[in-house]
Amino acid sequence: MRKLSILIITTLTLMLTSFATNVDAYGWGFNKNKNHQQPDVGKYDQMLEDYGGYYVDKSGDKVVYLTFDNGYEKGYTNQVLDVLKDKNVPATFFVTGHYVESQPELVKRMVKEGHIIGNHSYYHPDFTTLSKEKIKKELDSLEEAVAKITPQKEMLYLRPPRGTFNEQTLKWTQELGYIHMFWSLAFVDWHTDKQKGWQSAYQQVMDHIHPGAIMLLHTVSQDNAEALEHMIDDLRKQGYTFKSLNHLIMKDMIPKPIYVF
Repeated sequence: MRKLSILIITTLTLMLTSFATNVDAYGWGFNKNKNHQQPDVGKYDQMLEDYGGYYVDKSGDKVVYLTFDNGYEKGYTNQVLDVLKDKNVPATFFVTGHYVESQPELVKRMVKEGHIIGNHSYYHPDFTTLSKEKIKKELDSLEEAVAKITPQKEMLYLRPPRGTFNEQTLKWTQELGYIHMFWSLAFVDWHTDKQKGWQSAYQQVMDHIHPGAIMLLHTVSQDNAEALEHMIDDLRKQGYTFKSLNHLIMKDMIPKPIYVF
């Protein structure tokens, strides 16, 4: 009887320590502004600092990091890739397992043309409801699926499904070797039946652009596909450059100079 009690207590303890709860689940968000300053993300800023995550390049440089979320295809990603190739702009595409399965040729093209594939999980679940082991399976499965069809064998950047996270998921995914990559510029662009014309998407970007922006766009948006070349051209006229997320990470790894007075 005593052994049975110990077994029950041990099992319950393991269950409580292995599973996350969504009691403290957060949905990524920030206060937008139109003064071209980096947005205020409140307490999230320190949380990302603690676990090595990013939502912006804090250097103050006039640089933009283009990122796209790809869960399914509506026929515009080739157009997006054409523009990026023509303008010589790097991007990161955060894909799901469904996207890799249904659009392998597009994923191959992304990697072939020098873009980064980021991990958006295999089945797009809420990470705050999963154990660390299940999160790892989600991430490993997606990484393996991409590695099977492209030369990119490893993944470094993670964008959590639905932008949902908490301190536990930040900690666990950091331990699994991932860097959380949120965003500082985005707008409602994923409703395919509510597109407003490319000028609307263009204006959203131009109104809220700021130095160091990590921009989130969805390739299911026709507006985005048609506005992209105009965004790139006019941001360059304003002095912005476009860099890959690897540039951001490498820049942060360079030791700061020590001045002796």
